[in-house]
Amino acid sequence: MPDADFTYDVVIVGAGPAGLFAAYGLAGRGLDVLVIDAGKDIDKRNCPMSPIASCNHCSPCCILCGVGGAGAYSDGTLNLRPDIGGNLAELTGDNDSAWKLVDKVDDIYLKYGAPKKTYSATGSDAEMLKRRAASAGARFIDIKQRHIGSDNSTALIACMKRDLEAKGITFLLEAKVRELIIEEGKCRGVLLENREIRSRYTLLAPGRVGYEWMNWLVNRHSINFSYSGVDIGVRVEVPSIIMDPITRINHDPKFHIYTRRYDDFVRTFCTNEHGFVVKEEYEGFVATNGHSMHSRESDNTNFAFLVHVELTRPMENTIKYARSVAKLATTIGGGKPVLQRLGDLRRGRRSTAERLSRNAVVNTLKDVTPGDISMAMPHRIVMDIIEGLEVLSKIIPGVDSDCTLLYAPEVKLYSLRIDVDSTMQTNITDLFVAGDGAGLSRDLVNSSATGVLAANGILQSQKKG
Repeated sequence: MPDADFTYDVVIVGAGPAGLFAAYGLAGRGLDVLVIDAGKDIDKRNCPMSPIASCNHCSPCCILCGVGGAGAYSDGTLNLRPDIGGNLAELTGDNDSAWKLVDKVDDIYLKYGAPKKTYSATGSDAEMLKRRAASAGARFIDIKQRHIGSDNSTALIACMKRDLEAKGITFLLEAKVRELIIEEGKCRGVLLENREIRSRYTLLAPGRVGYEWMNWLVNRHSINFSYSGVDIGVRVEVPSIIMDPITRINHDPKFHIYTRRYDDFVRTFCTNEHGFVVKEEYEGFVATNGHSMHSRESDNTNFAFLVHVELTRPMENTIKYARSVAKLATTIGGGKPVLQRLGDLRRGRRSTAERLSRNAVVNTLKDVTPGDISMAMPHRIVMDIIEGLEVLSKIIPGVDSDCTLLYAPEVKLYSLRIDVDSTMQTNITDLFVAGDGAGLSRDLVNSSATGVLAANGILQSQKKG
C-alpha cells in the first residue's frame, strides 16, 4: 500500500496498448495501481454510426477513446519487428534486446487470445515481391505479422482487462485528467475535473488522441522534447481482387517509395483486406482509417498511402502543419472526409455524386463529401500521392486505376517526441511516458513495448527509492 502522502503508488493515464501493457508489467508487484481513461469500457464502446448513418460527433469518440485505445478498433495487425512503427533498439540500447522485447509483447498478446497463425512472405513469394518492388524503384519490407481483426480485438482486450483487475489493477473510466501535480520538480499525481489523485509515480500514455494535451503539458511544465515528422496522405480503396495476390502472401504489405519529382518518402500502411474505411473524429478535424474483420467482409481492400513530412527552421512544428492540412480538408468536406476518384484527381476535376454512383469501386464509407483533394492538400503531397501510386501499380497492377478511391485526410499525428532516459522517465522526476501520445511509437506492438519498458522503469525507480 502507498504511504499516507499518496493515494496510489502508480497512476497510468490512458488505457490503450501502452497503458494496459504497463499495468501488466506492474501487476502482482505489490503496488497499488490506477489506470485512468476518458473513454468507456471495451464492452460499452459502441459507435452509433452505421454504413448509412452520419457521425453523431460523440465526445469522447468511442472509436478513439476507452479501454484498448484507438487500436481496439484498428485492423488488429501485429507487426513483429522492432523497427516498424518505432525504433525500439534506440529505447532498449541494442538490437537484440529490442527483438526480445517484441517476442515478450507477442507472447502477452497470445496469452490473451491473439491467433497463433502468422503471416510473412517467404521463399519464392518474398523474392517475387522484392523483385517487383526493386524493378519499380521501390522496396518491399518483409514483416512477420499476426492479424487479430477488428472484431476479435475487443474480446482480447476484455480478457486482458479482467485479468488485470483480478491481479489488483484498478480502472477509473470516463474520467478526464486535466493537469499534473508538480511539486519541487517531481510529479506527485494528477488533477481531474473535480478532484486530485496523488501518486508516487505517474505514467502518461494517452495515445494518439491525446497528442494535443501532451503538447500542452510539455509547454506548461518545460518537459524536454524534440519535434518528430508527421505522415499526411489518403486512404486508398480498391477492389480486393486487385490486392488479393499480394495480401495472400503478406497480410499487411509494406512498400517504401521515394517519389521522382520531390524525392519524398511515401509508404503503404495499415492494409485492410476485404475491409472497411472508417471516419475518426479529432478535436477540430476529421480523418480516415481502416478496419478489417474475420466475421464480416467487403468486396474492397483499403490501405493508407502516406507522405512523410519533416520541417526545419523557422517552421519546425510538424503537428501544427499537419493539423492545418487536416482542418482545411475537413472544411472542404463540410465536416466529412473528402472522397475522390483517382482519375478525377489526375484530370484536375472534382468527383461528383453522379460519377461516384457509376464508379466500378463502391465506397464502403458513406459519410463522405465528393470533392477535390487538391483543394485541401498541398500540391507537393498531391503529386507525391499520384506519382507514388504510379510506382505502386508496377508492383500491384491496377492499383492506380481511374476508379481507385481516395479518402482525405489520412493523417498520422505523432506527439512531440518526449525525451526519456533508459527507464522511460522524463526530465521531471517520477514522471514517465509511453506510447503514441509521447511520440515514442506508431503501432500496436511498439506502443505495447514502450508500456513494458515504462513498467520496468518504474520498478527500477522503486528499488532505488
